[in-house]
Amino acid sequence: MRELLVRSVSGIMYVSLVVLSALYSRDVFILLFCVFAFICLIELMPMIRLKQWLIYPMLPISYILLVWYDWPSTYQPYYSYAIYSLLGATLLVNLYLIRDLVLLNRIPLFNTKKHIIALLYLIGSSLFLALIPDVVEEYKPELLIGIFSIIWVNDSFAYITGKNFGKHKLLERISPKKTIEGFLGGLFMALLAGVALHFYVGVYGLWQWIMLAFIVAFFGTIGDLIQSKIKRQAAVKDSGSIMPGHGGIFDRMDSIIFAAPFAYLFFTILNYVS
Repeated sequence: MRELLVRSVSGIMYVSLVVLSALYSRDVFILLFCVFAFICLIELMPMIRLKQWLIYPMLPISYILLVWYDWPSTYQPYYSYAIYSLLGATLLVNLYLIRDLVLLNRIPLFNTKKHIIALLYLIGSSLFLALIPDVVEEYKPELLIGIFSIIWVNDSFAYITGKNFGKHKLLERISPKKTIEGFLGGLFMALLAGVALHFYVGVYGLWQWIMLAFIVAFFGTIGDLIQSKIKRQAAVKDSGSIMPGHGGIFDRMDSIIFAAPFAYLFFTILNYVS
């Protein structure tokens, strides 16, 4: 009972920080997730046995140059080229991680891939979470809160469905507790959350919200599995201990970080075709 109470209080504090920062302003939201991403990087580096300290300042520098800095109109084409190049590289690395998740027993991240994992899987993906507010014409905190809500609904109902009805393992060698029934239950409820968010938030049409919910929930689940595989290879239960009852910040943000570049790509395509 005490463990459940600690876990609940810790989770409520995390959710409150996300919601309040988004409601307060774009800059406060981005600052919070720059801090969260930096903590995630601190938690990830020991797990992949990477001791290259120069990687740490690259995260805040990337946020300053690509998120906060207001580039003059003369250099806007170069800025757009940099963003799309980074997006392509980040998506490519994430797709390779999906391949490694499915086809290989071990992610080969304790050798040449470890720098790419830190730079693109974590720093690159987290940057696109911070860049999502710039995809729409004006800052919409409800849109950001909606994306996080989809992740939270998916995680919660995947757990509830899996615990009560789960019989078939999803990827037992990586995450023994995850089931196909839990995955489908979480995904279904995430799609319903997308429908509800369409009526509450607006901005996009019903089918756009349903597609966004699918992308965020599907790739969020994959992101959770990839982080579980990294922890299994590193022989650790949690990425950290900063959140009592949950583990580390990376344990809470693995889904949204991995899903962020795919969501950003979706928003970019929507803006292009509309």
